[in-house]
Amino acid sequence: MSALRVGWGIASRSMLLIPRLPSTFVPSLVMPIFLTVAFAGAFSGLVLLPGFPADQAIDWFIPMTTIQGAAFAGVTTGMGVARDLENGFFDRFLASPASRMSILSGPLMAAVLRALIPLTILLGVAVVAGAHFYGGSLGVLTLAVAALGIAFVAGAWSIGLALRFKTQQVAPLMQSGLFLVIFLSTAQMPLNLLTGWLHTVARFNPITNVLALGRQGFLGEVTWAGTYPGLLSLAGMILVLGFFAVRGMQRVVP
Repeated sequence: MSALRVGWGIASRSMLLIPRLPSTFVPSLVMPIFLTVAFAGAFSGLVLLPGFPADQAIDWFIPMTTIQGAAFAGVTTGMGVARDLENGFFDRFLASPASRMSILSGPLMAAVLRALIPLTILLGVAVVAGAHFYGGSLGVLTLAVAALGIAFVAGAWSIGLALRFKTQQVAPLMQSGLFLVIFLSTAQMPLNLLTGWLHTVARFNPITNVLALGRQGFLGEVTWAGTYPGLLSLAGMILVLGFFAVRGMQRVVP
């Protein structure tokens, strides 16, 4: 069996677990919707600040919560790997003739596939809430690239942790790591309105570029200048955290 078929089979199993174990996925879908409603409502006055780039709060927050929802999808995939390691099911994969890289590719593919669900639903929320799609279909595409890229990054991070700790008790570390890196960026405020150490951290946080990539179609036209920094940031995070997951896979033993 080819590596692609092995990976796809494991990814399909992960997708089938969504209706069978909805409690492991539904929170990652409900939370971004809740945050969208909370932020767009409670912080609607942000658009009145001089220099704020959005016409209305939903244009600023919906890309952020969509990317966050994709990150949650990656985390739930890692939690599934941790559950399989904890109950011994993952040992069957390791004992099979399939290569370890093909086994690792399955959960990573599942992370990206799972992210399509919050991406689709939150785009529907954006339409209902009257968000501005200034960038048209190209703006939706850049948001999709940002969200699915972050899903892969989050999946690699959480799977790497799962392979090292082999227990679901590592889930808080998976989640808190992503919360920290997202909210220490331009998640809530643009860089020009941040001050002090928050400005410094957000400036060098790669998530800032990814958010700019996903937001540009909601704030104006899609441009190459607004696109390539996000693509480079995604590539760097995928390289680093992909290596983190690969090393975990190479070292794990049944």
